[in-house]
Amino acid sequence: MSKKRYFIQIAYDGSLYHGWQIQPNAVTIQELLDKAMSTFFRQPIATLGCGRTDSGVHATEFYAHFDVENITEEKVLAAVAGINAMLPYQIAAKRIIPVADEAHARFDATTRAYKYYIHFEKDPFKLNRSWLVKDKLDIGLMNQAAKELLNYIDFSCFSKSNTQTFTNNCKIVKADFEELTDGLIFTIEADRFLRNMVRAVVGTLVRVGKKEIDIEDFKNIIDSKNRSNAGQSVPACGLFLVKVEYLYV
Repeated sequence: MSKKRYFIQIAYDGSLYHGWQIQPNAVTIQELLDKAMSTFFRQPIATLGCGRTDSGVHATEFYAHFDVENITEEKVLAAVAGINAMLPYQIAAKRIIPVADEAHARFDATTRAYKYYIHFEKDPFKLNRSWLVKDKLDIGLMNQAAKELLNYIDFSCFSKSNTQTFTNNCKIVKADFEELTDGLIFTIEADRFLRNMVRAVVGTLVRVGKKEIDIEDFKNIIDSKNRSNAGQSVPACGLFLVKVEYLYV
C-alpha cells in the first residue's frame, strides 16, 4: 500500500500550551498530537496545521493534514478513539478525513472565523475563556467601526511585525459584536488572517468603545499600515478559532 494523505479535525483548550506550532523548550498542541498519532500509527507522523494559534488561544475547529503509509481502512476507522486515548483531556480528535494527495490544510482553506469573548464582571467560570474588561464600552460605536473593516484589504496595521508573509491583504466578510447578558462576543470571518491580527483588531475596537478614538481615527489607523498606531493586543484567553472551511471537506 502507498502513502495516503488525511485531514484530522481537532479541538483544544490552549490555556496550558504554547500555541499550535512545535517549538523548542515549550509544550505545544502539534507536538502532543504528532506524538500520539505516531504512537497509534506506529510510524513517524508530522502534521501541518491550517494556521498557527498563539500561546493560550483556543480552537473549537482546527484542521491539520498528515501522510501515513501502509494503513488499512480498519486502522483509520479506529484512529480517532485510539489517538484520543493518548492525548491530554484539553485536546480532542474529532474525525479523520481522506483527501487528495495534494490537499493542504493551510493553503486550501477558503474561510476562517474567530470569536473573541469579553465579560464585564469577575467570574471564575470564565477564567482562561474570556477577557475581563472593567471599562464601560459603547457597543454601537464598536460595531460601526467593525463594519469599516469590510471596506479594506490591507491590514498591515494589525499584523505582528517581521512575519514571513508575502502579503498583508485579507478579505474580511464579517465583523461584529453580539451583546450577551454577561458580556460580548466579537465574530470575525475572512479568507485569511495575519499573525496576531484578531487580537489587535479587538484591542483597537475597544479603544473606539472607550471613546479614546473615533471612527475616523480607526480608519486612519488602517490607512497608516503601521502597527504602532493600532491598539494593544488583547489577552489570548478570549480568542477561539471556530471555523475553517474547505471546498472538499
